[in-house]
Amino acid sequence: MKPEIHPKYYPNARVICSCGATWTTGSTVPEIRTDVCSNCHPFYTGEQRIVDTAGQVERFMKRLERRQSKVARREIEAKARAEAEEAARKARARGDDPDAAVAKVMAKYEAES
Repeated sequence: MKPEIHPKYYPNARVICSCGATWTTGSTVPEIRTDVCSNCHPFYTGEQRIVDTAGQVERFMKRLERRQSKVARREIEAKARAEAEEAARKARARGDDPDAAVAKVMAKYEAES
């Protein structure tokens, strides 16, 4: 072995799990922190749970809500456009101002949002 190229070995390195379980092992670092171990892993415990590391679940849920709200907003906008086109068509057939009919429909949707 070449001298001074290998990391220091800690034969009694302490492993600490987020559930509180601890044990010793050999490692190149004196302390190891882990999120899941055999005492708390769902495979071994038989219980289902979500391990949230750094807010990943919350970020996912927020992203999902934003996507759903965008889809809902697009659907409302499409419905408003279709209703405005229908109102303009009817206004032209009656000989009224189509722009006024469109403005009336759009004002109704703006008041709702």
